Amino acid sequence: MSKLTDLPKRILIGRALRSDRLGETLLPKRIALPVFASDPLSSVAYAPGEVLLVLSIAGVSAYHFSPWIALAVVVLMFTVVASYRQNVHAYPSGGGDYEVANTNLGPRAGLTVASALLVDYVLTVAVSISSGVENLGSAIPFVVENKVLCAVATIILLTLMNLRGVKESGKLFAIPTYVFVAGVFIMIAWGAFRGFVLDDTMKAPTADFEIKAEHQGLAGFALVFLLLRAFSSGCAALTGVEAISNGVPAFRKPKSKNAATTLALMGGLAVTMFCGIIGLAMATDVKMAESPANDLLQGGTPVGADYVQNPVISQVAAAVFGDGTFFFVLLAAATALVLFLAANTAYNGFPLLGSILAQDRYLPRQLHTRGDRLAFSNGIVLLAGAAILLVWIYGADSTKLIQLYIVGVFVSFTLSQTGMVRHWNRHLRTEKNPAKRRHMIRSRAINTFGAFFTGLVLVVVLATKFTHGAWVALLGMVIFYGTMSAIRKHYDRVAEEIAAEEERPDDYVRPSRVHSIVLVSKIHKPTLRALAYAKLMRSDRLEALSISVDAAETKALRDEWERRGINVPLKILDSPYREITRPVIDYVKGLRRESPRDVVSVIIPEYVVGHWYEHLLHNQSALRLKGRLLFTPGVMVTSVPYQLVSSEAAKLRARKRQEWNAPGSVRRGPVDQRPKEPSGKG
Repeated sequence: MSKLTDLPKRILIGRALRSDRLGETLLPKRIALPVFASDPLSSVAYAPGEVLLVLSIAGVSAYHFSPWIALAVVVLMFTVVASYRQNVHAYPSGGGDYEVANTNLGPRAGLTVASALLVDYVLTVAVSISSGVENLGSAIPFVVENKVLCAVATIILLTLMNLRGVKESGKLFAIPTYVFVAGVFIMIAWGAFRGFVLDDTMKAPTADFEIKAEHQGLAGFALVFLLLRAFSSGCAALTGVEAISNGVPAFRKPKSKNAATTLALMGGLAVTMFCGIIGLAMATDVKMAESPANDLLQGGTPVGADYVQNPVISQVAAAVFGDGTFFFVLLAAATALVLFLAANTAYNGFPLLGSILAQDRYLPRQLHTRGDRLAFSNGIVLLAGAAILLVWIYGADSTKLIQLYIVGVFVSFTLSQTGMVRHWNRHLRTEKNPAKRRHMIRSRAINTFGAFFTGLVLVVVLATKFTHGAWVALLGMVIFYGTMSAIRKHYDRVAEEIAAEEERPDDYVRPSRVHSIVLVSKIHKPTLRALAYAKLMRSDRLEALSISVDAAETKALRDEWERRGINVPLKILDSPYREITRPVIDYVKGLRRESPRDVVSVIIPEYVVGHWYEHLLHNQSALRLKGRLLFTPGVMVTSVPYQLVSSEAAKLRARKRQEWNAPGSVRRGPVDQRPKEPSGKG
């Protein structure tokens, strides 16, 4: 079975890596940028479209507000990037927003941030994959006809790529991310050259369309609310910024400096691309509508349900490069691919955060364990499962999923920056060096502005998106918060229960007496070995115990016992209903009631077999007994193994596989460094 499970695992994720090779998996900046920033970089493929979609409610006349909304998003992006540069220097351990809030605002704030980030990471995968499937579906009908199936298959593929390790997945993701960034910059530069130098007229495929406004002549509060909703939709461009602060440990040294540089590069690239696409969309007269079949008019007539509304970036590329040209096809392909890969930001952020939360006993400890490829495999699988569930529930519809988006990230932004203000206040109370104080005061000012601005945006997002689906994200945060609180209470309760007391330690270390019981069904080699082992234990009382379910077999056992002269008392319990487990349990509990301070040691002979199907034929009673005895206080269970011939065959098969690293060998050492079994039988 080990070979059957090991071979596919090695094919899918590669050979296991030694623990001392962890340093080889750390990322240089050129790989870290696509690994941790693919989400904010790729969001420029849909964030401009979300702004125009919301503005279209008031008609084309509202489009002239889009540059101002873009400017507000740019100011927010620079504020958040500047704020997080302070975070990565102050907290380089990888806790990011969670560590900042937990340290400076208390455990409840830290847990709130962690809940928000975990929800947002799951949504990042669901939104990015769904959006990529929709982009690809415009060219391949099969994809759009089977959206959920294709989205789930993509998530599984992405999961396998990440299970191979962060460095390998980073190399795979770097090329399409850089091709996408380069393609967008070429499009912006060529569009600007054609417009300003050649004075060409560039028209998007929808330039001649009209928009039927749902609400015409909006003014006053209604217009302000619409603009705020458009701004909150444009803030999707900021998702994933926090992943770099969570992923500082994955960077090469100097970790904090490299992470801060990557943050600045990501901010500059994302802002330039976002503004460039918005500008070109205005210049090429792109039209977008929330319900294109009814609200987009061509010659005064709705375009109808057969019309496929292409994303803003596709329409701009068609206007700048020409529909069907090489650069148009290249950018379209890179856009679809990078939207799939944007989920990689979450695949790096979620497992790292899960590992830190597991260390703090808020999540199961298994999430802190590195897998064979030195990635946090359990966290990766958990993220994939949650994203698949979300994609299935929402039918891989990015329009529905995106309404749940960005609430969590702005909760973490706001609490993190508030925590950083407290961090600087605490250090300023003790710091005497004037140069360091000036640096701290400047950093505090940046974080204060960041906390105020992101808090304001959080209020806007909640006010404009709550009824459109943001309540689901908030519900998810509450569920995560409650679950993690319950897990922490469980771990704390167990730790308190098993803590060794200082007074009278001998009472806990040494019981009054040990009463050993060897379970016997018939006299054979496994029974004799178990009896020999039990005698070596020098128990205060030793007896053999057998359950009588057949009178003839019981008489034969007693006669054989006396004939061999075995000097261990044999006790036989009648079982009129032919049960094995219950009489043993009742007998052991009776001994415990008679002498509560005595320990009962139950010794069970067991066969060791070499084939999986043989396990179904042996040791079933022993398994049931052990399962029941685990819940009986003061009872120790010992298995005495007896190796059958088939186990020797299994041992020989294992020797032939020594060149393979067994699953989990990273944690117990590679095969070639473990002591080898002696050859031959015995």
